[in-house]
This record gives sequence, C-alpha cells and structure tokens, in this order.
Amino acid sequence: MPQPDAPRSPFEFHGEPPTHLSYPGLGAAGVRHLVTTRHAGSLPPVTAAEGPFPPGPAAAALAALGVEGREVSFLYQVHGTAILAADGRPPGLVGTGDALVTERARRPLAIFTADCLALILADPARPLLAVAHVGWRGTVKGLPGRLVRALAERHGAAPAALRVAVSPSIGPCCYEVDEPVVAPLARAFPHVWERWVTPTGPGKWRLDLWRATADQLAEAGVAPDRILNPRLCTSCRRDLFFSYRAEGGGQRLATVAMLGGPRVAV
Repeated sequence: MPQPDAPRSPFEFHGEPPTHLSYPGLGAAGVRHLVTTRHAGSLPPVTAAEGPFPPGPAAAALAALGVEGREVSFLYQVHGTAILAADGRPPGLVGTGDALVTERARRPLAIFTADCLALILADPARPLLAVAHVGWRGTVKGLPGRLVRALAERHGAAPAALRVAVSPSIGPCCYEVDEPVVAPLARAFPHVWERWVTPTGPGKWRLDLWRATADQLAEAGVAPDRILNPRLCTSCRRDLFFSYRAEGGGQRLATVAMLGGPRVAV
C-alpha cells in the first residue's frame, strides 16, 4: 500500500552553507522573497537619514531575486505601528515606521531583524504586498491585526485570503521577559495574554511572540492555515541566524519580498 506523503516543510534553505531561506507556499502565491541567514552577512544599521538599501554581503542573496540593493524600499524601524506606502516614493528609505505596503510588481520591500519577527503578507487575488517588523512592543500595540485591517480598509484585501509568512525569530523557548513587558501586554489583551506567556519564576515569564502574532492575525480574519511559520528560533540557531538577545546588537538579518513570479488560484 502506498505510504502517505510526509508533510511538506513550510520553508526551504538555499545555498551551501545556506545564505537564505524561502517559503514555497508564499512563492506559489506570486511573491518572490527571501530571509537571509548569518552566512549572507549582516546588514549595517539603518539611520533616519535618506539613503539606499545599505550595502553589504547580503547583495549576493538579493541577486537570487534578480534585484539590486538600490531598488529596495525599507524603513527606519522604531517598534511602533506606523504603516507607510512605498508607492509614489523612490526606492531607499521610505520613512519612519514598522510596516510597508505596495501594490506594484517588482517593488521589493525589506525589513531588518535580529530576534524580532518580520512578517510578509500578500493577497493572491490582487497586487498587494506588505512587510512588517514586530517585537514585543509591536505585539502590545497590536501591529499584526492593525496591518491586516489596514490592508482590508485601504486596499480592499480579503483577510481570509491573505498569505502570511513569519521570519525566523526568537522563540518561546528562549524569550524570557519581566513585568515591564508583561504588564502592558496584560492591559492591552486582558482576555488572551495568558495564552502567550509561561511563568518561569517570580516576576519572570517566557513570551511566545509566534502565538501572539498568530492569534492577532486570526482575530483580524486571517485563516490560521495560511500563516507560514518555520518556528526557527534565532537564539537557539545561532549557527544560522543573528540574535540580539544572545549576541548583542549590531548584527541584522534581512527579509525582502516583492510581487512577481508564478501565481496560483486562491
């Protein structure tokens, strides 16, 4: 009797050693994308000054998308909830915010992380792409849900049809937080915050940003089975990724996405 196929992994590594990963389900929805690993090199810090995509070793990974750094739009990220439009602006630094949206093909968008989540959201039924940077502050402020609602209200997206990918980021195995993080989280989400934390001692909890993000996306209407999360912890897998918590600042991964490529029916 034929054996059932093994479940397909939500991600694939590329290169030897791997310089980046991608999500087949997102590629099938018409989104060309990548998330760099430490083997692609670190991106230099972004300042609030106008400028092009910061140069660096990640240029080689970008070549896999067929784009150059000068074509990429990105943000000066501040752990807030501002959602900016890339369209109508030249490539490079679009402004200060933590989510970026385009309705144009071949308009690459980038988010930089080193433990926080990078999100890629796409509506396969229309030309619409967004990326976002979400840490604990963005979680407290409800950025994942805010972004879905903005895509629906401003761009006509159908939340249930959105495809979402979560980048490698610090997992619930390693992300210990204290009262200054948990108290505002409990105030913002009094009915669900306990689902997202595990007590580890007096005044200490492990925070599950993956579950919090998935719950906020689902509450905004995203179908849970359309959320792709490799569940790769940047702190555990320092052989592959940079971790601010484990290694300190200065090292950053890039998540880059643009519309274009093979499409499938919704």
